Amino acid sequence: MNDDIDRELPMEIADALRDREETLAVAESCTGGLIGAAITAVPGASDYFDSGLTTYAYDAKRRHLGVSREALDEHGAVSEPVAREMTRGVRDVADVTWGIATTGVAGPTGGTEENPVGTVYIGVSYAGPWGSESSFASVSRYVFDGDRADVRAKTVDRALEDLLEALETRDA
Repeated sequence: MNDDIDRELPMEIADALRDREETLAVAESCTGGLIGAAITAVPGASDYFDSGLTTYAYDAKRRHLGVSREALDEHGAVSEPVAREMTRGVRDVADVTWGIATTGVAGPTGGTEENPVGTVYIGVSYAGPWGSESSFASVSRYVFDGDRADVRAKTVDRALEDLLEALETRDA
């Protein structure tokens, strides 16, 4: 695992999910499986971690997560609508409590004026009990500095921080 990735965050998430008896699945594009690797570095991750999907290509996002052709075509893979569909898709396809999704431009090429290199969208979704109307999906946009490895490591940490914040908010 990349030494730049915070090792405490996965442990905090492990404790939080275990305490709640909730589960997690991740859909990764720019991070290529690094979030799943960080989560499963914690012994006993099988208690709460269901699956990780690396959906790098447009077709993989459609096929495995149900991301709509319209969202991809109109907004591109690196966009808020696609991150939202990815996080909802992985949560619902895996039938878990929580979903995380990442899509971005890790670099060194591929950036645009709208989404320069380092732009990442991170989605977090929650499946509330049926009838509670408490389910949600939120997406945040970040722009990270550094080379490809830096952007990917910062994305992993931020995604885990976003999930932890969402878990803590659910308790409030």
